Amino acid sequence: MADEHLLTEDEDTRVLEALIEIAGVRLDKALAGAFPSLSRARLQALLTEGAIQREGVILTSGSGKAQPGLYQVHLPPVVSATPRPEAIPLTVLFEDADLIVIDKAPGMAAHPAPGCETGTLVNALLHHCGDSLSGIGGVARPGIVHRLDKDTSGIMVAAKNDRAHQGLSALFAAHDIERTYIALTRGAPSPQKGRIQTLIGRSPHDRKKMAVLKGGGREAVTDYVVQQTFGQPVKASGAPMAARVACTLHTGRTHQIRVHMASKGAPLLGDPVYGSGSPATAVRAAIAQAGLARQALHAAVLGFVHPVTSQALRFETALPHDMQALERLLGEL
Repeated sequence: MADEHLLTEDEDTRVLEALIEIAGVRLDKALAGAFPSLSRARLQALLTEGAIQREGVILTSGSGKAQPGLYQVHLPPVVSATPRPEAIPLTVLFEDADLIVIDKAPGMAAHPAPGCETGTLVNALLHHCGDSLSGIGGVARPGIVHRLDKDTSGIMVAAKNDRAHQGLSALFAAHDIERTYIALTRGAPSPQKGRIQTLIGRSPHDRKKMAVLKGGGREAVTDYVVQQTFGQPVKASGAPMAARVACTLHTGRTHQIRVHMASKGAPLLGDPVYGSGSPATAVRAAIAQAGLARQALHAAVLGFVHPVTSQALRFETALPHDMQALERLLGEL
């Protein structure tokens, strides 16, 4: 087994490389021996993130058997473990001694990460709440129980103490949370109403993307309803130019709605990752005129039982300005 060595390093990532010559040993154990600078737990996390490759093939599970070959570990740059409070305006929908519910603006990341160390919801919450945030998420993610993609707008809840964090986490784990999103899509999923139930995991072709998988991954369940269609159907497909779709989550996988809508041939408008293909010329013009520079996805409804007071809470917010403008323009097609 060759010694671990640094292959490349730049502002985005570091790549470690080592040759594993043995076979049949559990993969995460073999990796721990080949990369002594990384703990086995860290290597398992990197596998889940799709950051480890053998001969250019992305590996995602540490429970399989190691095969001989050249292994590479892609490490993100080190981020400061202690986010700083920042006076960022927040739209607060509800707040008490245990939790806070906000309507997150598009473009705001939930927590610091490589390339996005400031301007996050965590930075804003630290300023707004002071020391009153749960520590269960760690120093980099205080109060964060769940997350929305940076460019997805909508309702999020954060915990102010460990009791609330544990209670909210249990609700999310049991899928005992009402979560409905509004998406504007290219074309429309067929049929008009249904359930998408698949396995979702890291794409075997691109470690930065998620994908519907035939094996591996985790179960993902989305119910959807087409609420409105826009534009005349395209003759070749019989599908409208665009649609407004309400998606209700029963699981919370990374990029779940974006992946599921794309799998139905109706990717989200403006989605730079999963929006393969091009919308109709009129739709492209509407996107540009509306100023939409992100995936058209908004977390519109969040309902749950307060983990401390047992009060039933339900919040609903309107689409943000960019999606409202796009929906209005689509309605004129």
